[in-house]
Amino acid sequence: MAKMVKYSYEQLKKFCTDAFLKFGFTDEESRIIVDVLLTSDLYGIESHGMQRLVRYHKGIEKGLIKIDAKPEIVFDTPVSAVIEGHDGMGQLLGYKAMNIAIEKAKKTGMAVVTVRNSNHYGIAGYYAKMACREGLIGMSMTNSEAIMVPTFGKKAMLGSNPIAIAMPAEPYDFFFDASTTVVTRGKLEIYNKLGKPLPEGWALDKNGKGTTDAGDVLKNIVAKAGGGIMPLGGETEQSGSHKGYGYGMFCEIFTSILSMGLTSNHTHIGGKGGTCHGFIAINPAVFGDSEAIKEHLSTLLKELRESPKAEGQERIYTHGEKEVFAYEDRMKNGIDVNIGTLAEMVDLCKYLNMNVDEYLGSEASRLTLQKSSYDM
Repeated sequence: MAKMVKYSYEQLKKFCTDAFLKFGFTDEESRIIVDVLLTSDLYGIESHGMQRLVRYHKGIEKGLIKIDAKPEIVFDTPVSAVIEGHDGMGQLLGYKAMNIAIEKAKKTGMAVVTVRNSNHYGIAGYYAKMACREGLIGMSMTNSEAIMVPTFGKKAMLGSNPIAIAMPAEPYDFFFDASTTVVTRGKLEIYNKLGKPLPEGWALDKNGKGTTDAGDVLKNIVAKAGGGIMPLGGETEQSGSHKGYGYGMFCEIFTSILSMGLTSNHTHIGGKGGTCHGFIAINPAVFGDSEAIKEHLSTLLKELRESPKAEGQERIYTHGEKEVFAYEDRMKNGIDVNIGTLAEMVDLCKYLNMNVDEYLGSEASRLTLQKSSYDM
């Protein structure tokens, strides 16, 4: 039996928009949240797309996410700002913060905006691309609930702490978005839904030993019981673990430290999210002719794509290409939704009094009732 169900972008957009409206968000707020959410699925990043709906549902239910939160600028200069999020929806705070950074960068050349007391904001790359579309270099990063075990440690102390950067180029913008852990928590959630063992070298149990049990790792992360996900580079210095650990700290400095917010190891405790974000916008024109700089980058990317391929390989990709291709494919052919995620969507429909058949099709309830018979 298939483990995935395909939906058109428009179907998922309608479902998500109406769901967030029913939660109490405004039309514009719902539009922003849904755009961030579905951009992830369109880019092929399943871990941060539809499968995150249950997290937002639970966050709103538990009071971690406050629908009526009013963000407040608590520190402001021509090149920087700090936003107090008051436990608002991460996507809304991220969108506001990057727009402020863009506006400042257009006036002064560059800007850094940080946010404290927020929540999960989706893919970091969404906000980097916001600046890129305005002809700027965009950077975005966030801390999160502690899931990264530092090199030689056995307790998660840092978040997945992704860093994203986007810069205009032809024919594809440079676009890089990656966690500073080997994988994100969302990847573990997908493996757990599928009932599949994790690949070796991803995660550690509560004693700091390698494990392939996704469910156990996720349980330990929530319980703060030890263990978690390895930094980029794995668990030893010989494989570069200290580098991923250091990149995680770089992210932490530009999110929680500069904003005076909660560091990863203090978020998601006592009924508070406390996530922090960082946004950077840079106008290439402060370094010279912005079009010439764009052409210079485009030339390098072209040279990378055309450089010699390893035996058996037909193509070298530059960062951002695959997302362009994935976007085009999914807009044309639809988005695959994990059957476990579909079950969560059915539950959300029932919780919000939305007609399951109308939004997800007449087969959705039957398929999810049978989900235990799938190889999950």
